Amino acid sequence: MGFSSALLNWYRKHGRAMPWREHPDPYAVWVSEIMLQQTRVETVIPYFEKWMKLFPDVKALAKASEQEVLNAWEGLGYYSRARNLYKAARIIASKFNGQLPRDLTDLRSLPGIGRYTVGAIASIAFKMDVPTLDGNLRRVFSRLYDVAEYADSPAGEKILWEYAAQNLPEGKAGDYNQALMDLGATICLPKNPKCLLCPLLVFCKAHENGTEELRPVLKLRKQVPHYIHAAGVIIERGRVLISQRPADGLLGGMWEFPNGRVVPKAGDKGDPAKELVKVLNAACRIKVRKNEALGIVQHAYTHFKVTVHAFRCTSVLIPKNKNLKWVKISELDDYPMGRVDRQIARKIK
Repeated sequence: MGFSSALLNWYRKHGRAMPWREHPDPYAVWVSEIMLQQTRVETVIPYFEKWMKLFPDVKALAKASEQEVLNAWEGLGYYSRARNLYKAARIIASKFNGQLPRDLTDLRSLPGIGRYTVGAIASIAFKMDVPTLDGNLRRVFSRLYDVAEYADSPAGEKILWEYAAQNLPEGKAGDYNQALMDLGATICLPKNPKCLLCPLLVFCKAHENGTEELRPVLKLRKQVPHYIHAAGVIIERGRVLISQRPADGLLGGMWEFPNGRVVPKAGDKGDPAKELVKVLNAACRIKVRKNEALGIVQHAYTHFKVTVHAFRCTSVLIPKNKNLKWVKISELDDYPMGRVDRQIARKIK
């Protein structure tokens, strides 16, 4: 039995059941692939089901407001994915009559759709014989072919894309790619792979050479920096002041409590309680009096960690700024926030 046949036979018996598989609309495949980037399947499923009820097709998504989109995405993280979905939906609605384009160049031109996503959509939704390469496939091919090159380098990527295209079964590339994704997620694990259960064991060069635990080869990551922030929770007559982040960048378009980074002096860790007033004035031109501490919230992002010290404050001067808004405490759930600020919101509610 050949490589592809062995894999597809295993997939027919052991493939994972997911709400977007066998869905008739390419839009559902697109949404699921964007949600699954750097996010576990079990986390994605309830978000996907909620999303499809709120925005059942491209035109519904294009007609929504950005705040509605970010609200539906809240908690999934990597919010640029949601903003790019929204931007792309508006382009598809106006330029492609609400239908995801089948042309690969048109597909690649849409915001948030790179080479991997093009391959996934083309093979799964449009039944094209096109390869793809996500984190799971990268690990599987690195082991199958015992690739010693850095898998996260341009040279390594080139090698792995070539392997991804080699064994595509004609007319079944979608199932083949999804089978490899499932194999990487359930059998060919990053640590302690279940080699004896693998349908491709006889084809695996890394297992033959005893190097499966050494593949893929990845570059050493730099140490993740840790930042300290002070946040002011300014409440007056049942309303609280929140600030909208810039549209571009981390948590773009989301709402937060006014805050700023505490920069420690040489030989000092920095005291958020002492620095709060100065930090808010520097970051937002807001002048406050500090009252009591509300709590400390921590979160780890991809490239850094942050600890936020939140304090209840009394305003002295609030400048006119379109990004600042007074909202009722009872309405905070209507404003999309990152994990840190949502935890602070729960504390004051």
